[in-house]
This record gives sequence, C-alpha cells and structure tokens, in this order.
Amino acid sequence: MKAIILFSGGKDSTFSIYKTIRKGMKVRCLVSMIPENPESYMFHFPNIEFTEMQARAMGIELLTKTTPGVKEDELKELFEALELLRGSADFVVPGAVASSYQKVRVERVASRLGFKVYLPIWGKDPEDLWKEMLKLGFKVIITAVSAEGLDKSWLGRGIDKKAFGELKKLSKKYRFHLGGEGGEFETMVLDGPIFKRRIEIQESHVDWKENSGIYLIDKAKLVEK
Repeated sequence: MKAIILFSGGKDSTFSIYKTIRKGMKVRCLVSMIPENPESYMFHFPNIEFTEMQARAMGIELLTKTTPGVKEDELKELFEALELLRGSADFVVPGAVASSYQKVRVERVASRLGFKVYLPIWGKDPEDLWKEMLKLGFKVIITAVSAEGLDKSWLGRGIDKKAFGELKKLSKKYRFHLGGEGGEFETMVLDGPIFKRRIEIQESHVDWKENSGIYLIDKAKLVEK
C-alpha cells in the first residue's frame, strides 16, 4: 500500500507520516500546499517554504502547489495537486485531529480522484499525541500563536516536557485546543525518528501584532545526526 501525505511541516502532518510508515505503508510523496493567504482555512502558512528542507531531511519526495488560499476555492488547487499523483498511491493522509472542516473536504477531493483516506491521528486525545511525540524524540517548535494565554515568549520555543506542562495548564485556563487544532498556535518539526538529518535554525525573527504573532525562519540548514 502506498500513501500520499498532506504535509504542512507541523507536528500533526509529520506525526501522520510516522504513523503511516508504522502502519506498513510506503510514503509515495508528500504534498505541500503553499497558501498566498496567511488566513487560509485549509492550509498551514508560517514557514511553509521549509517543507522542502524537511522533506529532504526525511528523504521523501515532495510536491508543492501554490494556492491563493481563498476559502472553498483552495480545494481546486488541492485537487490539481493530487490529480498529478492519481494512480501512484492508494491513500491520501491528512494530519487532521479534530477539524471536521479539513477532514470532510479532503475526503471529498480524494473520493473524486479514486483515493481512499487514512486518518492515523483523527479523534485522538491531543495530550496523548503530544506525550507520544515527545517520548519518540520529535523536536517541535511553536511558529505562531493567536490565542489568549499564549504570548510572544512562545514563538520559536521548543516543546519539551516542561514547556508541554505549561502549555497544558494554559489550554485548560484559557480553554484553547491543546493540539492547536483551532488555529490557536502553529508548529514546525525540526527532527524526529523519521528524520535522517535534523534542521538547525540559523537566523529568524518574530512578527508580533497586538495579540498574535509568527516566528519566521530566515535561514536554516540540514545537519547530520
């Protein structure tokens, strides 16, 4: 069985790669949608251009497709990207955990092209997912915050056991999704058990506006492990 992973570079899509491989499937290709609109409903935005480096770090082929990121219309570009891979894989794998918006739309597009959909982390408890990822050695950083309780200090911060404990307390206090599924925060993975090389950030900056902000990577490199 072969699978195509919808890859944003964040923790959920990266962990879905790991889960898919563990399931015994071969990852045919990663597909990254590059939204021109930072407010895209479907696709991840901060540092999306570094999915190419992440794919090289994992040794997996990557297909990228630019989309204006307009609500509903952005499914057209997803269809076009997956159409290029029709017949080369059995499954499409999104990194959805709790977003029915994303799940339903990916299923609709996949069905039109004859793909099945595999959802390895759908419906899983976000705390359990975090704990498993950290135990396995995934290196995750926060790249965007837009929820009450998450301030500028979280941008670029790596999530270890201590940081996760703080994040969990804040999610309970301010009632945001612990996995960031509602867009409360975004992540990027720099290393993990499926990475042949790790990513080292060399230069970065923070763009903060009122109560939200993003951590932008200016320069990074691949490092041997």
